[in-house]
Amino acid sequence: MTRNIYLLDAIQNWRAVPILGVDTVRKVARRISLFFGCERNIALRGVVMHLNRFVRWAILVLALLSGSDSVRGQATPFKITVHWNKVISVSKTTPTLQVVVNPPLRRGTPVHDNAFRALHDLGADYVRYVPWFPYPRLGVAELEAPKNGMTFWDFSVIDPMTIDFLEATKGHSVILNFSTIPQWMYKTDKTVPYPDDPDKVVWDYEQGTELRDPSFKEVADYYTRLLSWYTKGGFTDELGKWHESGYHYSISMWEVLNEVDFEHVMTPQTYTGLYDAVVTAMKKVQPDIKFVGAALAMPGKRPDFFEYFLNHKNHKPGIPLDFLSYHFYAVPTPDEPLDIQQHTVFAQADGFLDTVRYIESIRKRLSPETRTTIDEIGIISADDNGQDQPGHVTKPITDAYWNLAGAEYAYIFGVLETMGIDVAGESQLVGYPTQFPSVSMVDWKDGKPNARLWVLKLLHDNCGRGDKLVEIAPSSSSAPAQPYIYSLALVNEQGKRKILLINQRDRDFGVSVVGAAGGQLEAVDVTTGFQPPTAAKLASDEFTLHGFSVAVVTLP
Repeated sequence: MTRNIYLLDAIQNWRAVPILGVDTVRKVARRISLFFGCERNIALRGVVMHLNRFVRWAILVLALLSGSDSVRGQATPFKITVHWNKVISVSKTTPTLQVVVNPPLRRGTPVHDNAFRALHDLGADYVRYVPWFPYPRLGVAELEAPKNGMTFWDFSVIDPMTIDFLEATKGHSVILNFSTIPQWMYKTDKTVPYPDDPDKVVWDYEQGTELRDPSFKEVADYYTRLLSWYTKGGFTDELGKWHESGYHYSISMWEVLNEVDFEHVMTPQTYTGLYDAVVTAMKKVQPDIKFVGAALAMPGKRPDFFEYFLNHKNHKPGIPLDFLSYHFYAVPTPDEPLDIQQHTVFAQADGFLDTVRYIESIRKRLSPETRTTIDEIGIISADDNGQDQPGHVTKPITDAYWNLAGAEYAYIFGVLETMGIDVAGESQLVGYPTQFPSVSMVDWKDGKPNARLWVLKLLHDNCGRGDKLVEIAPSSSSAPAQPYIYSLALVNEQGKRKILLINQRDRDFGVSVVGAAGGQLEAVDVTTGFQPPTAAKLASDEFTLHGFSVAVVTLP
């Protein structure tokens, strides 16, 4: 690991070092000046001027130069002691994922069979399915408005993938979100075209901000027919003609649109009115269906949206607010290599978790019965943001990146468990060049799981709803804290004692879990690549967490 990376670690944790006297600071400043090759008087002047702010940082740099274990590594393993009989809370959180519709998931591709097999084998609940606007033919069932005594409903390329999804998740709860309103329902200066090729990506299909039907009935009827197509065997179209599907699937939940703060730039008032219209119409088809609302892309920037939408006074009487949803992606800057991204990603994750706490305060005040699904969690590389530019070529992605992204999701999931969030959804099953490759959970060449999907399976098989979260002993002089390892202790419904451990750095750390000897360690890390989690019996309480490890220790 480079000296600069250890220095970054030092800067992030400067508050942990006590303030020392001025004489000591002067000595430290001289050491810093020698390290950075600057003049002694410049270093002295800078440190003394900003004594209260930077002295701790200076001491940490001194520790770095001295080869201190507190920065470079650790002489003894990080010790974890759990108070197994002290229950803090009971988890309500389900780990899951979203499946976004795109061409590699179509039948006959090298990806299809392996990806859907992995989805089936995972066995997750609350899996979100999103036909999305970049592929209009794969996501919009009525691309033309009725005219000349005809309608233009067409499920021929939509159904195969949707049916494969519903079959792969049969027996589990799902959240369907046909997120794209037919473009002809919006007022625009000219007709918005769409490609004949269902595999061709377009980023300008969604245009306009004003619906041609301000009552929202046209949109609500469209979604009612979609629900009927998959649950009631078919529907009657706008001209009174019956369209037979033969499908009678059970769809437990429906999310109303996606990232409306971006897509068509809806106000809280517009979205709330549309939500009410869709919910009212769809409940006539399936009275017991649950609904998910908001799905904001940038929740931290829209407190007004939550204040309005979660206030029952702004809805029609009887409209349920079953679930609230919103998203998070860490986004490193273009010039950050992986060894810098590991700092950015977890810092941004912590910022998002503070946003969650704020939104939770609004939810609990206005609609405490509403549950929360954070149904898109991941990292979007800076390179992906240029994918809509002509001639863009996706940069290679290292295997370790998938481990970093897996560790980020696991960390957010763990903290969300302690906060009582209901659903944490990793994004997304398949991404590929032109459609956010950096969020993929499988290899987009063959559909086999990468580290992100293996992390989700590890969490799904070991953690989740119903677990008793128990107390981990606080750090002390004999057992100092390790800021780069997140730990969560739990007792599952079968009485098994487990500890979730997440290494936020791409380097090894020694760990000691009291009572772990004779237990089992399962892990996904930089040594496992695209393979399933390793499993090993622990000969002692001490073991090594490899870089970006997501590990579960099951005690004997």
